[in-house]
Amino acid sequence: MKFAILITTKNRLEDLIFTLDRINGLLLRHDLECIICDDGSTDGTFNYLTQNHPKIKLLRNNKSRGLIFSRNRLLETTTAQFAISLDDDAHFLSENPLEEIEQYFENNSNCGLISFRIFWGKNSPNTLQTQLYPERVRGFVGCGHVWRMSAWKSIPPYPEWFIFYGEEDFAAYQLFKKNIEIHYLPMVLVHHRVDIISRKNNADYQIRQRRSFRSGWYLYFMFYPFLEIPRKLVYTLWMQLKNKTFKGDFKATLGIIQALFDVLINFPKLLKQSNRLSNKEYKEINQLNPIRIYWKPEDEK
Repeated sequence: MKFAILITTKNRLEDLIFTLDRINGLLLRHDLECIICDDGSTDGTFNYLTQNHPKIKLLRNNKSRGLIFSRNRLLETTTAQFAISLDDDAHFLSENPLEEIEQYFENNSNCGLISFRIFWGKNSPNTLQTQLYPERVRGFVGCGHVWRMSAWKSIPPYPEWFIFYGEEDFAAYQLFKKNIEIHYLPMVLVHHRVDIISRKNNADYQIRQRRSFRSGWYLYFMFYPFLEIPRKLVYTLWMQLKNKTFKGDFKATLGIIQALFDVLINFPKLLKQSNRLSNKEYKEINQLNPIRIYWKPEDEK
């Protein structure tokens, strides 16, 4: 099999149905397999997929094991040469994305992962055009990227104990240590149907903040040169206090405190599983172009 589309989902059946409808043309191709991991959904996701999408390979965690566990399981299952990761609330807007992906990998033999151009918002952008060009970058976004599977198999799997957040940077550092490049390909556009502003009002806001903070700190201890860690810790902690705590964001503040305890509890594991950058490697990776997370048409005007 040449291509795979891998989706992990949990209790978002409506979003998933919309996504599958939008990528239906790709699902009909003979050179593509679609694998979905249902991470313990209780909203009828498994039954819906079984009855309505028999061609989709379906995995199921009877008990929720987390996003990162599910992504590892999907990547370990596929036999494809190129594995595309999409969120259950994301779909392609560009035409012929598979052809763009295959051609780019063929022309860039040292590229092991491609990150897509991603538009975040409930409604589609008013234009799909861009003036951006492909470039090497230091990382990628989880909701829209594609692995050259030989690159994935050359590094350790995502750290499942992170649960949510941080796995992309973990993989990016591991790839850099292997001299395998990550590239940004703006010709492939993904619509991530998320309202970023409203997330603060969601029930999972505090736990998202906790996992986001701690994953960043985990990565410092696993990959950064020792002399860089204290400075980065103090700076990021100060910025969170300044932007969250001092502005009355109680939930985020609680998340910060919990994240600090998570780091202390997992400290032996962080040191044991480290793959530290040398000072030279640290300088080199920071000279690469930054991750392009968000794309907006108006930013190009």
